[in-house]
Amino acid sequence: MKRGTFNFEVTSEGNLVDIPQNIETLRRLWLDRTIINSSSLGPGNSGDFDYGAWHVSCHITGAGGVRQAADGRLLWLEISYDRNPDLYYASVTAETAGRVSTYRFDSPEATALLQGSKLLGFVEGNSTGHISARGVNDPPSRFNNWQRQDFDQPVDGSGQGGKVWEHWCTLRDIRSSCEIANSVLRAYVSLVAALGDLFPPTVARGRRDYSHPTQLCAFVRAGFTSRESATWDTKPVAIPAAAEDLLLEARPADALAAVKQLSWADPPRYYMFSRRISRWSAASAVRQDLQGFGL
Repeated sequence: MKRGTFNFEVTSEGNLVDIPQNIETLRRLWLDRTIINSSSLGPGNSGDFDYGAWHVSCHITGAGGVRQAADGRLLWLEISYDRNPDLYYASVTAETAGRVSTYRFDSPEATALLQGSKLLGFVEGNSTGHISARGVNDPPSRFNNWQRQDFDQPVDGSGQGGKVWEHWCTLRDIRSSCEIANSVLRAYVSLVAALGDLFPPTVARGRRDYSHPTQLCAFVRAGFTSRESATWDTKPVAIPAAAEDLLLEARPADALAAVKQLSWADPPRYYMFSRRISRWSAASAVRQDLQGFGL
């Protein structure tokens, strides 16, 4: 079935369908300058939004989620990096007989792990610490003079870094001619399909600044997510320091180790880094935002 003004294909339960049409629809939405324009695109340098996605895109693509396999194992789902050929993919990470492995969503192993699994929740993407594309060396011209390697920061540092800033770079040109951005869009649609309709708006609600509230309203109007999911009445939980250090490594195996330290009682839950948890957008605020947006 179709949803919203952009006709996103969703299941009867309201979850995004993992199909090429939705990848192209998301690209078209993030390149649209009628539903979101000017300062509502978020802060950036000159040229960042000529062909780039809305500001919220780097936050929601940097996040991940947790499911529990039918046999009880925890599964970490995220957008992972493939050094050769410098592209991204949706992945599931699990431990089997003491060995941690990361699989592409389209692999038989991932299919088996996800079959019959249940959603436990989501984890904010790191905006400090390491990027997933360690060792990358972008030329200045690739992402409107943004370079991923500049955001590969130590775990104990406080500078801008991590997967959020990494995908700020990768999404500065999301035209179909950019293979890196294509891979991120493909991976994200697959990730959203696997984690469900609550995933995108929950992560987007992690900030009241950068025009994220307006962009979330646009998501609802376009049909990328539903009003019900956008106004889910929940509160984020702070990530403990030990788990935070692991997540800042930006490696799937470390992320799995981190989420094993978290409580997943009463799912679904949303975990945020404490440094910005105070900027959470409450359900009441989202409802007011939607009303002001004419929804």
